[in-house]
Amino acid sequence: MNGAPRVVVADDQALVRTGFRLILDADGIEVVAEATDGAEAVEAVRRTRPDVVLMDIRMPDMDGLEATRRILGGAADAPRVVMLTTFDLDHYVYAALAAGASGFLLKDVTPEHLVAAVRTVRAGDALLAPAITRRLVQRFARRSAERPSLHRDLAALTPRELDVLRLLAQGLSNAELATGLHLSEATVKTHVSHILGKLTLRDRAQAVVVAYETGLVSPGSYDNGDGAEPRGWPRGA
Repeated sequence: MNGAPRVVVADDQALVRTGFRLILDADGIEVVAEATDGAEAVEAVRRTRPDVVLMDIRMPDMDGLEATRRILGGAADAPRVVMLTTFDLDHYVYAALAAGASGFLLKDVTPEHLVAAVRTVRAGDALLAPAITRRLVQRFARRSAERPSLHRDLAALTPRELDVLRLLAQGLSNAELATGLHLSEATVKTHVSHILGKLTLRDRAQAVVVAYETGLVSPGSYDNGDGAEPRGWPRGA
């Protein structure tokens, strides 16, 4: 994509909105609108058609989860949504990823990380902090016959694509996937693209959720037992 990203910041705390605007403006990223609740965020997206929405989970009237569902529901040209949360993760973040959010950030994110995150998701990649994502998904992803998943059938994937999805669910980058599977990065990108297309997923964040919900990867299967990240997990987001 050409040009600087255009961003909507939705948070009920004025200090958060102002701080994020100053950080993004300083890097040439335009904040086209601010919103104090989910309803305002939905309207701001409709009005300004941004590339990225930084969405607080907990806001009055309409929360960030419902706003995300409305923004992403059925819109082919919908923006990427990044959820904003505190250190205390809860099921709202997991539900947002399942609904199509491209990842999440902690509100005390550094300026450099915030700018990089906006540019990353605008480029079409998911924003996955592996250690946090793993704990989150393992806590809330549960196989249940009473709760069928829209993407539960993985039969459309080839054996190689299933291998890629298993490793992708660990939070591995394309370069690490390529090394682990002895493939070129270009081939890995093609496999990831095919996976997302066949399963009708927006990005890697949803692919991680699907890998757990379908049972392709089991919660705890990559846990070393000491709380550390599994071998091969990238550090940071």
